[in-house]
Formats: sequence, C-alpha cells, structure tokens
Amino acid sequence: MTVHVTETAPNATPPVEVDGVSVTQAALDRVAVLMKDEPDGTKLRVSVEGGGCSGFQYKYELTQKQLDDDTVLGDDRVQVLVDSVSLPYLAGSQIDYKVSLMGAAFEISNPNATASCGCGTSFAL
Repeated sequence: MTVHVTETAPNATPPVEVDGVSVTQAALDRVAVLMKDEPDGTKLRVSVEGGGCSGFQYKYELTQKQLDDDTVLGDDRVQVLVDSVSLPYLAGSQIDYKVSLMGAAFEISNPNATASCGCGTSFAL
C-alpha cells in the first residue's frame, strides 16, 4: 500500500491519500470529534452500496471491526476504512467535511460519478 499526500491551498494541511482515495484534514478532525465518546478502536467506515435516488449511495458507519482487505486512511488519532468492494467506486475520490450556512456534512467528491442527487449522498456511474 502506497501513501501519497496531495497538494492543497497554501497553509492548509494536505489530504491523506491511499490507493487513490483521499481524506482531508477537515474530515479527520470531524471524525476525531465523533470518536471522542466512542470505545477505543472505533473507526469510521465509508462504503458504497446500491440504492438511493441515483443508483448508488454512500454509507457512513462507526465500527470496531477492521477487515483484512480494508484500505485504511487517517492519522495517529483516527482511521477511515474503505472496504475492497467499495474501493473501485471511490477511486480518485476525496472525502471531506464541509461547513456552510445550510449545515455541515461529510462530502465525497467522486470523479467517477456521472450524476448525483441534490443531497450528495447518492450517485450514478
């Protein structure tokens, strides 16, 4: 497994990239907040499953179970897991956490998506 760091805006911490999927520092910081009251060893799993209004949807869940073929993104504080089935659907994607006037949420920028719904959680290939 090769770890790459990609460039971002000046003075911003670059995202962590593994196997073509990256996670920003903002997302890692939010995961750390979510994990504050969770048992040790809890991780955030990001996966793709069938469904949603566009055909596929992103799923986020807290887990303590790491599979042998999971891709692990993160730092020494928190880890984000992507299973081997979801990895090809997320190739080239960036997992971020955005705060706006409309709210705050994890957001995945997926270059493989040919269409997506307004809520940003489902997409088509």
